[in-house]
Amino acid sequence: MNYMKTAMLLAGMTALFLVIGFMLGGQTGMVIALVFAAGTNVYAYWNSDKAVLSMHGAELASETQNPELYKMVARLADNAGLPMPKVYVMNNPQPNAFATGRDPENAAVAATTGLMQQLNYDEIEGVMAHELAHIQNRDTLIMTVTATIAGAISMLANFAMFFGGRDRNNPLGLIGTIAMMLLAPIAAMLVQMAISRTREYAADRRGAEICGKPQALADALRKIASGAQRIENDTAEANPATAHMFIINPLSGARMDNLFSTHPNTDNRIEALEQMSDSGPQVFSDDTPGRTDAFAAGPWSKAGRGSASRKRTNGPWG
Repeated sequence: MNYMKTAMLLAGMTALFLVIGFMLGGQTGMVIALVFAAGTNVYAYWNSDKAVLSMHGAELASETQNPELYKMVARLADNAGLPMPKVYVMNNPQPNAFATGRDPENAAVAATTGLMQQLNYDEIEGVMAHELAHIQNRDTLIMTVTATIAGAISMLANFAMFFGGRDRNNPLGLIGTIAMMLLAPIAAMLVQMAISRTREYAADRRGAEICGKPQALADALRKIASGAQRIENDTAEANPATAHMFIINPLSGARMDNLFSTHPNTDNRIEALEQMSDSGPQVFSDDTPGRTDAFAAGPWSKAGRGSASRKRTNGPWG
């Protein structure tokens, strides 16, 4: 189903490219736009994950440099029966995270430094499990490809704003230029509307199953939502088409992009997770296969780490 949704979305985005090209240069412009769209689609499929990670300044986290986060993701991936994804860290004070990649064999998870400083062990574990659920559900392909193509459409719209009105081949003249100025936010809306909101509920549920701690994920969502309102995410504001990829909308609300909701209501997500917690799902213990002695020891051990109910405010990296 996700592959069908991806194909339909790519077709719609390609049509937008053709409209932009026609308004910029008539039939010739439409042909050029078609070639450009084809190239962008191919690039987006194979390289969009790298592009999105670069947009947000994500740096690869090795087992040596970030052992706690790396081992956590490795254990959760083992719980989920997934290949080990690449792990990235974004130097950003807003607590947040996202997953990317065209398939589970070429996937990556990225967390901000704000997430690691402001959430406790169990909450970070819940967030990483949520992102692994997106990978397992193959949401990441459509999420990443749409972000890249929407960014390209915005670029063409900006190009039209500067040059479209002065091009003799522009059949709509000034009207076409104004239309192009409006296409960027419309493209962003199409991206957000094309991604089903139900994927977040499904990722919440599967993430809670992977880590065995739905209440911890609920607490994490509450903290991240609060942090996103208080702390601006500069890279997300500069690249609003990627907002739908994050676990919580990273945009501050100061931009018009937020008129189009990219995520379900956080309170509803929390309520669903707390209902899971009340029903008593399986909880993976510290003896779960994949957790090493080194990982279980120290400040993240049973004796040292905060539980979801303690709501410790200092993160394990803080």
